[in-house]
Amino acid sequence: MSSLLYSVSHAANYYPASELFLRRRLQIVEELWENVLRQECGQKMVDLLRQLRDLCSPEGQATNDQAASAVKLIEQLNINEAIRAARAFALYFQLINIIEQEYEQKQQLTRYSEIETESKGAETVSDSSYSSNDKEDDAFVNTGIGSDLLAKNWVNKMHNKQKGTFATLFPHLYDLNVPPQQIQRLISQLDVRLVFTAHPTEIVRHTIRDKQRQVVNLLQQIDAVENRAGAYPWESGELREKLLEEIRLWWRTDELHQFKPTVLDEVDYALHYFQEVLFDGIPQLHKRFKYALSKTFDWLEPPRKNFCSFGSWVGSDRDGNPSVTPEITWKTACYQRKMVLERYIQSVKTLIELLSISMHWSDVLPDLLESLELDQSQLSDIYDALALRYRQEPYRLKLAYVLRRLENTRDRNLALYKRETPTNEDAPMYRSGAEFLAELRLIQHNLSETGLSCRELENLICQVEIFDFNLTQLDIRQESTRHSDALNEILEYLQVLPQAYDDLTEEQRVAWLTSELQTRRPLIPAELPFSEKTNDVIETFRILRSLQQEFGVNICQTYIISMCRQVSDVLEVLLLAKEARLFDPAIAVGTIQVVPLFETVEDLQRSRSIMRQLFELPLYRALLAGGYENIQQRLATPESNQHSVLTPDLQEVMLGYSDSNKDSGFLSSNWEIHKAQKSLQKIAEEYGVDLRIFHGRGGSVGRGGGPAYEAILAQPGHSINGRIKITEQGEVLASKYSLVDLALYNLETVTTAVIQASLLRTGFDDIEPWNEIMEELAARSRQHYRALIYEQPDFIDFFNQVTPIEEISQLQISSRPARRPSGKKDLSSLRAIPWVFSWTQTRVLLPSWYGVGTALQEFLNEEPEEHLKLLRYFYMKWPFFKMVISKAEMTLAKVDMQMARHYVQELSNPEDKERFDKVFEQIASEYYLTRDFVLKITGHNRLLDGDPVLQRSVQLRNGTIVPLGFIQVSLLKRLRQAKNTTATSGVIHSRYSKGELLRGALLTINGIAAGMRNTG
Repeated sequence: MSSLLYSVSHAANYYPASELFLRRRLQIVEELWENVLRQECGQKMVDLLRQLRDLCSPEGQATNDQAASAVKLIEQLNINEAIRAARAFALYFQLINIIEQEYEQKQQLTRYSEIETESKGAETVSDSSYSSNDKEDDAFVNTGIGSDLLAKNWVNKMHNKQKGTFATLFPHLYDLNVPPQQIQRLISQLDVRLVFTAHPTEIVRHTIRDKQRQVVNLLQQIDAVENRAGAYPWESGELREKLLEEIRLWWRTDELHQFKPTVLDEVDYALHYFQEVLFDGIPQLHKRFKYALSKTFDWLEPPRKNFCSFGSWVGSDRDGNPSVTPEITWKTACYQRKMVLERYIQSVKTLIELLSISMHWSDVLPDLLESLELDQSQLSDIYDALALRYRQEPYRLKLAYVLRRLENTRDRNLALYKRETPTNEDAPMYRSGAEFLAELRLIQHNLSETGLSCRELENLICQVEIFDFNLTQLDIRQESTRHSDALNEILEYLQVLPQAYDDLTEEQRVAWLTSELQTRRPLIPAELPFSEKTNDVIETFRILRSLQQEFGVNICQTYIISMCRQVSDVLEVLLLAKEARLFDPAIAVGTIQVVPLFETVEDLQRSRSIMRQLFELPLYRALLAGGYENIQQRLATPESNQHSVLTPDLQEVMLGYSDSNKDSGFLSSNWEIHKAQKSLQKIAEEYGVDLRIFHGRGGSVGRGGGPAYEAILAQPGHSINGRIKITEQGEVLASKYSLVDLALYNLETVTTAVIQASLLRTGFDDIEPWNEIMEELAARSRQHYRALIYEQPDFIDFFNQVTPIEEISQLQISSRPARRPSGKKDLSSLRAIPWVFSWTQTRVLLPSWYGVGTALQEFLNEEPEEHLKLLRYFYMKWPFFKMVISKAEMTLAKVDMQMARHYVQELSNPEDKERFDKVFEQIASEYYLTRDFVLKITGHNRLLDGDPVLQRSVQLRNGTIVPLGFIQVSLLKRLRQAKNTTATSGVIHSRYSKGELLRGALLTINGIAAGMRNTG
């Protein structure tokens, strides 16, 4: 079947060894895939897929001549045949994704052992022939027509493999003479936070994910057998049979969610990555860092173990999601604690088996014996049951006490989850992870003092330091108007103001809020006589207080205000927090950090003014400092220790990529976010405040996605300073965190980029003439983008008809609605995720590039030669500009305008075709313009020539997405005709129910999403 689907591999004889491994893996799964289809669907289906696959160009795109043939062939299919074809292609994409992930993981496994030989090998590479000491890539299989391209591919890959690792970072810093003191200062404050969210772009079921993991395990077993000396031939064959069975079971499993997932279902899905990958894998990250640092700077101290930590919005993000209630947030926290306690219990049981040290043969320090006496008095039943068995094995006895305390903690947590009164409140247990950690360190200290160590114990200590008893920190997020609406109702009920709160000007609001914040007088009564919406806002703050009391302040410190537009938006949240006793105005001490989220272009531009006004407020500045007392101590003794629940003098600000892009286009959005970071950092420095930028990135380029390493390096250096916070959402979770080594590599590259961007600032961001040019390009791009999206009168109708937006909204993939609750079906109410998702399905990917071509053309028209040289120089030297062009290039490579034209021709109503054709021509013209100018700037002959590995990956999928797109259009057309026609005699589309047609359409959405990978 490789001849059917791996047609991009024409240069098979020129593959370097590692690429041959990838090719062999592809051949295995393609053969198995074909066998499954033959057994499940018959040879006729295989022949059909072969015929459909042949209806695209060698570059993997639809052509005008062949589109008609594809339509004719697909229109002849009955619904069952169409669905089977769609499922077959979707299964293929999932298998390809698995193979590429396994290949990437294999590359990571050999990274550290090869890195020294790779660096030596790079020095011996000549212009005419390429060789290396690298074990896998030491030679090309053949030379000939394609050898130059493949050699270039190999050299680029060697460079990319070393990029973004600790092992290359620290020697690089050493070579550049970066002062060790600066490195140590940065390492000491290093804070990398990845926040998992439940945005609906990951549409693969949990059940399917489990089957994918089993396929990976079987492939790894096949690899081990094939590379094991003396392996029997039948072993590999047996494993392939198992793999065939697994794929057949997968084929007979429904890809679509059977019901709309609840919020707790989403919580379970997010925790899956911690359970299967991160919990056991994360201790390796600190070990990698520590080892690499010691090889170059052996006198520097490594960072704390939790320098990389995790947050979550799943179960706590209530912006536009009525399903996230205070009770759900409480259950989420209990659920997270349940998972982490169960893992700790298993680890302690393992340690009991391992630490069989006898007092006959090893000394025991007095502190351990004293703790055993205390444990005996508190847990006498454990002593009675095990003292005889463990009378000479103190570590086992100690760990038995630890185990019982953990079990008691778990049982109490289960009762709290069920909202029952715990029956074991008086039983010995751990009230915090710190208490558990202290016991583990006691054991570790005793082992160390007697010349012993235990890796499993060290791993457990690392896990507790990172995950505590909470697993992740929950962020609360709510839309700004929900707070003002709630206050308006509360104040109207209490008759506090002479006029409605909503009628106050911004200056009046700030004045009243500032005054009210300085009094301890309660404003909100204990019993809530308000509307359901207002009560929900109040109860959210009260549950936040309950969470901090039960789980500790670390469970939830952050309250994010989406659509934050003015100072009063922040003060309203602070006032509501005061009412829940999360903030004491008398001493200006709080346990909550209010985080403004600036999303639209206008809000990004106002962010500097808003933060300046906040920092000018004595009450707010004191809150950041940790209270009035801390400010006084600092004035008296600048080096005095500050006592604050929150990190002193730290302001977190979140920047939204999605809505700014939807509002103003790709180029303008990226530039406004870039400028906002620079200005916010200057303001923070002016007021002596540390800044942490929270990047609200999605999976797609249109929502801030793309390679994290390059994206971080493109940020203004001063805006990072060792701290960053990034959302990880949707299909990004599956692509980055499904396998241990891929997860570790992702976390390592992010951390490396943060250090590099903080210590090695280029200064190009501060060149004013460059900034002026970017300002001009962004303005032109925005104007052209908005002319289409917001000013073209036919655009909304065009979007709703020629994309599957309505069908996407019916996918059971998220507990959150696709639109904001305005009741309208306009662009403003549509969330950015389905907006991007829809354009991805049609292969247009418009949010990721539209407007860029026109902006570049207008600039180049002024001085064609000089300006082109300048832009090429920007691309070479300015990380921000290179990041923007590279992201555009990647998405342009995935665009298929011929397929997009097919959507327009087939899905437009007859009466709308003429006006929709004009809209499409406007889009297509901009695409070709953008593509041509991107190629001019990069100097590439084809898109992605600078990244052959990614180029191969895109081409591998593009061809098979074409027939899947044809199937989707056919099913959408039939579905919409069935909806609009009560009875159409003699027409094929009326033979099927709406449910069957919708199901088929949704399956194609699944398949195309798997093929495109970064969908939302």
